Amino acid sequence: MRNAPGSERRPVGLFVGLATLDVIHRIAEPPAVNEKITASGQFVSAGGPAANAAVTFAALGGTATLVTALGDEPVADLIRADLRAYGVDVVDAAQGTTKPVPVSAVSVVEATGDRSVVSLDAVTSDAAPPARLDELVAGADVLLVDGHHPLIARTAVRYATARAVPVVVDAGRWKPVMDDLLEAATDMVCSNDFRVPGTDGSRSTASALLDRGVPTVVITHGADAVEWWSGGRSGSVPVEPVPVVDTLGAGDVFHGAYCFYGDDTDVADRIARSARVAALRCSVVGPRAWLRELPILRPPESAR
Repeated sequence: MRNAPGSERRPVGLFVGLATLDVIHRIAEPPAVNEKITASGQFVSAGGPAANAAVTFAALGGTATLVTALGDEPVADLIRADLRAYGVDVVDAAQGTTKPVPVSAVSVVEATGDRSVVSLDAVTSDAAPPARLDELVAGADVLLVDGHHPLIARTAVRYATARAVPVVVDAGRWKPVMDDLLEAATDMVCSNDFRVPGTDGSRSTASALLDRGVPTVVITHGADAVEWWSGGRSGSVPVEPVPVVDTLGAGDVFHGAYCFYGDDTDVADRIARSARVAALRCSVVGPRAWLRELPILRPPESAR
């Protein structure tokens, strides 16, 4: 972040990437082949890595803008309405088109909170950057990219590099655009499953990213400690144990919080705060109900 010390200005986050419509069912156990089951609960909301991160950033008190590609299909209107209801401004790079909008079929197992997702994605999207992208980057304190809509992502990180805007890369899995994004990344925030090609584990992935010049590498491990490397130092941050009932979007929530707490100079403290938010998300059923608990996690205005 680039806020002056003591400033009470709301941090501004720009999020570039995927937005989907998530249709979520809570189930006792996954169905067998050709079996029909009845869900115990159902939710419909906007989803996607960048979208969920933007919702989190806005809920914590930031000003969040999502640049994505939706178009004019009726499903796109549902996504826009949900995101705007939670304080996210949506800039649609596909306005005026009618390409299919990704819809995610999500199942969450009641006993464990584990989720399964089937969806289209946008790693091969040809959506062009919106005309005001440079202006949006210039006004941001932090940029997050998730590797979807690669033409937009490449352009956004190029603008961010020119303007010294921190670039956080949501590295859930390797995507073709990652080679370009990590060259501009100030922070690579990776899941335990993320692998740089040619590596065989999270530690070797971290080494490969550091060797390629990424200043800060963070790797999450679900309920286990978060590992980090930055400025020649490294460490791990324990994750607060909570009753886990719903893990959908927990990694995205961590990324949104990590962007919000970017004015913290200590990497470990930034991670600890972000992990608390992600843990809260895992402890509440449903994609949005957990947001009502967030005020207890907000830092004082003077600390933002």
